[in-house]
Amino acid sequence: MSTIVVTGACGFIGWKVCEKLLANGAAVIAVDDLNDAYDVRLKDWRLAQLRGRPGFSFSRVDVGDREAVKSFGQSVEGAGPIDAAVNLAARAGVRGSVTDPWAYLATNVTGNLNLLELCRELGISRFVLASTSSLYGEDTPAPFSEDADTSRPLSPYAASKKAAEAMGYSYHSLHGLDVTVLRFFTVYGPAGRPDMSLFRFVQWISEGREVVVFGDGTQQRDFTYVDDVANGVLAALTAVQGYEIINLGSDRPIVLNDAIRLIEGLVGREASVRYQERHPADVEVTWADISKARRLLGWQPETDFASGLGELVEWYRRNREWAREIAT
Repeated sequence: MSTIVVTGACGFIGWKVCEKLLANGAAVIAVDDLNDAYDVRLKDWRLAQLRGRPGFSFSRVDVGDREAVKSFGQSVEGAGPIDAAVNLAARAGVRGSVTDPWAYLATNVTGNLNLLELCRELGISRFVLASTSSLYGEDTPAPFSEDADTSRPLSPYAASKKAAEAMGYSYHSLHGLDVTVLRFFTVYGPAGRPDMSLFRFVQWISEGREVVVFGDGTQQRDFTYVDDVANGVLAALTAVQGYEIINLGSDRPIVLNDAIRLIEGLVGREASVRYQERHPADVEVTWADISKARRLLGWQPETDFASGLGELVEWYRRNREWAREIAT
């Protein structure tokens, strides 16, 4: 049985990765600091889905705290070999990074370094890092390929992930660590992040609130269902050696206005939409070239947008009593 450390285990993607690893018979050493970057009730809900499952253990650790990560390493050192670490701990989101770049630097850069060093010290040979499509800029040719220029990030969030990718390469070069960087494209689904557009739209339309759209709604996003992304993470744990950067996206961009119309149909309520000026850190289109993921991971998305959105709406209905109160 393999043993995997998963950081950010109570995050949106981390929860799904843990769930799938456990279902496959792996032991999961889960790490999260349960911070209040967004409503902790979501993180508590995800953790509750994992607690008590065979092979699951949980430690509350801030990966940006070097001494805390060292203490965590000492606590697991004698428990047997650890096969891999998956770093999904992150401060995510473009707009939040503009107002508080320091938090993003602490988790996404220093935290990633602390975990790479933990791998070196414990002899963990495989490291999977969550990165972002936000690295691709306004002038990147679509669909976005992994070899596109990402040297001019538009937000502190993207810059922090670029730094994490570069540090991963350094540890691969210096210490022989197998590092796979996965650039996620606009992940959505049940129990998602409340700062993401689809969660907000579902909540706002369901509750009859005004729907605020930054831009004119014609912008396109490569929405990728969370289970598909989690499957890609699991594939990266076994399929790749050396240092690789791989996109995980749907390869089918969706116009934001079309997503709103679809949610209206699923919820059974018309949206009241107000358009505001587009944020300067946002790009007009995201679109993943996933040919490398197909080739190296044998991976491709399996969930079409309408089905995935239906799952999100259904989750919201089941949890509406408290989900309606989540700040978006």
